[in-house]
Order: sequence, then structure tokens, then C-alpha cells
Amino acid sequence: MNTFLRVLSSERLKMSKSHLWLLALVSPALALLVGILTKIEPDMPAYPLLLSTMCLFHSLLFLPILTGVYSSFICRYEHVGGGWKALLALPVSRTSVFFAKFLIVAVMLIFTQLLFLGSYVGAAVYHGVSEPFPWAMITRSIIGGWVACLPLAALQLGVSLRWVSFAAPLVVNVIFTVPNILVVNSDKIRPYYPWAQPIQAMMPPNTAASGPLGMNLPFESLMITVVGSFILFLAAGLVYFNRQEI
Repeated sequence: MNTFLRVLSSERLKMSKSHLWLLALVSPALALLVGILTKIEPDMPAYPLLLSTMCLFHSLLFLPILTGVYSSFICRYEHVGGGWKALLALPVSRTSVFFAKFLIVAVMLIFTQLLFLGSYVGAAVYHGVSEPFPWAMITRSIIGGWVACLPLAALQLGVSLRWVSFAAPLVVNVIFTVPNILVVNSDKIRPYYPWAQPIQAMMPPNTAASGPLGMNLPFESLMITVVGSFILFLAAGLVYFNRQEI
């Protein structure tokens, strides 16, 4: 346990010096702009409308891409100048290193989600919405979106551990993120497509405001799929990293 905490502290120090957290501001800032520009009709539920429109920019494209950026950057230092050999020469296990890196990525993702929550509240305040704040809906959206990113984070971390190039995993991530625009319209494919799971988890339930991207699949069923893929990708990445020759 002490070894894991030391590795975690080292990874946290690397990230704090990188100022990568500034990238976490981009998507929530754009989502806030979208929320401010959203036209709210008097006869429409304001909060679901704001959430659905802001999610289209945040969780459809930017959040999956940010997941890949965080996962790639957390491995960047070790890929430069024989960093892996220097790190693994220390009395630390590969399992500790893997989980420490994954935990840092997960923390960065929840930080991004909390910033989105702030943007959502800011957009609601701007429009002067008088309805009671939907804590249940927004909590499910924020936490659900974070959990839905974890399988993608595990997959991207495994790819980033494999490829020395910092840009290659990012390019692959973008290539698989762009089809989200089409995948979200397919009821058969989107529940199982890791890059489309965040948008499904964050969208409000079917309402007049949520439109065609409302949750057709029950939230609980989506979470079962997410947890299953998370376990699969995490186990595959861990096994590969433990057997990889450095």
C-alpha cells in the first residue's frame, strides 16, 4: 500500500507540473457558451433542455477526446529517454504503476465533470430558470458520464502504454470518436460503443426537450454494459503491461 501511495504521489507531481488541467477547462467553457446561446421556450422544461444541448458538445465529442488526452499524457514521461526502465528498476510493482496512472486519469475526468456541472449551473443562472434545481437528474448525469468514461480510459491507457508515440493514441481516439455523430442514431450499436457511452449516460431521460437522443436504453442496463466493458479493458491492459518487455 505504501508503495502504491508513493507511485501515486509521483504521478500526481508529474501532472501538476504539466498544467494539463487547463485542457479540462475547454469543454465546460464551450458547453457554457452553448447553454447561454440555447433558446428556452416558455412551454419547455428548461433544465432537461439545457442539459441535452450542452451534452451534445461536451460528452459527444470533447469528453471522449479528453479521456484519450489524459491517458496518453500520463504515459508521456516514461516514453521519453528510457523512462520505463528507470521507473521499473525501482522497487515498485507494475500493477501499482498501472493503477496509479489509471487513478490519475479518473481524477482528471471527475474534475472535468465537476467543471461541466459549474457550467450547467452558470447557464441556468444566466437564463434565470425559476424551477427547482434537478439534483437527481444532474447527479446521475455527472456521475454516469464519469463512470461511462472509465472503460474508454482503461482502453486508451492500454494503448498508450503500448505505443511510444504520444500522438498515435490520440489520432486513434479521434478516429473512433468522430463516428459518434452517426453511432448515437443506432439503437443496436451505441450501447456497446465505448466512445458513445458517455453521451448516453449524460443525456436526460426521454422528454420533449431531450429529443431523439433521449435515453431509450434504461440507465441501469447501460451501466451494466459499461461496467462489463470496464472490467474487460482494465484486465486486458493490466495483463498486457505486466507481460510487456521494457
